[in-house]
Amino acid sequence: MNIKTKYLGMELKSPLVASASPLSEKIENIKKLEDVGAAAIVLHSLFQEQVEAEQKELHHFTSATEFISAEAMSYFPEPDDFRLGPDEYLNHIRKAKEAVKIPIIASLNGTSLGGWVDYADVIQEAGADALELNLYDIPTGLATSGSEVEGEYIEVVKAVREIIDIPLAVKLSPYYSNMANMALRLKEAGADSLVMFNRFYQPDINLDNLDVEPKVALSHSGSSRLAMRWIAILKGRVNLDFAATSGIHTGKDAIKALLVGANVAMLASTLLKNGIDYLKTIEKEMVDWLTANEYKSVEQMIGSMSQMKTPNPGAFERAQYMKALTNYVF
Repeated sequence: MNIKTKYLGMELKSPLVASASPLSEKIENIKKLEDVGAAAIVLHSLFQEQVEAEQKELHHFTSATEFISAEAMSYFPEPDDFRLGPDEYLNHIRKAKEAVKIPIIASLNGTSLGGWVDYADVIQEAGADALELNLYDIPTGLATSGSEVEGEYIEVVKAVREIIDIPLAVKLSPYYSNMANMALRLKEAGADSLVMFNRFYQPDINLDNLDVEPKVALSHSGSSRLAMRWIAILKGRVNLDFAATSGIHTGKDAIKALLVGANVAMLASTLLKNGIDYLKTIEKEMVDWLTANEYKSVEQMIGSMSQMKTPNPGAFERAQYMKALTNYVF
């Protein structure tokens, strides 16, 4: 069975890609992911806020010693010895590239146009095979319109595309007034792929101490339906690669994502829950289904049930909303 696929201009040995998660923070995990069959790995994100905070901390400690004698200053580490966010992340990219043969995709979450461009440039220099821009932001300004927010994202993608030559993926949320138009604009701005979708982690209220606390809930198989819907609608209409993420827990979940048009299925929650070795189970389930249904390759399957090819294209649109509700069995 040929399970190879193409994503971001790269030929991958399978469509199963490890998405950004804490698993990629350790080189031994990256090696193990390759060993169990991961076709590529998206590293955990480098956050601009983290970088700036550490830079301020370094400035504080160095400037606080301004009036200390030169002899005493010799006991402080050189700036290169500090574990600054960007330097550590760049070294991690280099180590990962040395450790495995599969593609390493860096992930960047910036908050300003300058931050996106500066860090994208050094990430490319560090040897990443591709870059995934993580557009994780929650606009809360009462005077900021939706069109302004979307325009800022488009400018970010344009600026990063101008500065790097490696493939560029954009991981975005589904919350746009017209996702189809936004996908087209991102393509025109220089994106090579859309990663669908980002999950906004939502806070909870601790009733014991009346405090707001962060909560990270792992996805489940049903979480993938929104991405499936939009990938199915956009496949063949916008010339982009698509990655389905959030809710890919089983081989069948991966198959569904591929059928609607995803080039790759990205895994995180299922590996955090079941362990890295579980990727082998997912691959086996996928191959068994392909064999049972007489497919010769993964590429033969990709997009075969997109909106353009399915006999029931309206099922991906609102026309089926009432039908879904009226057919619900209690």
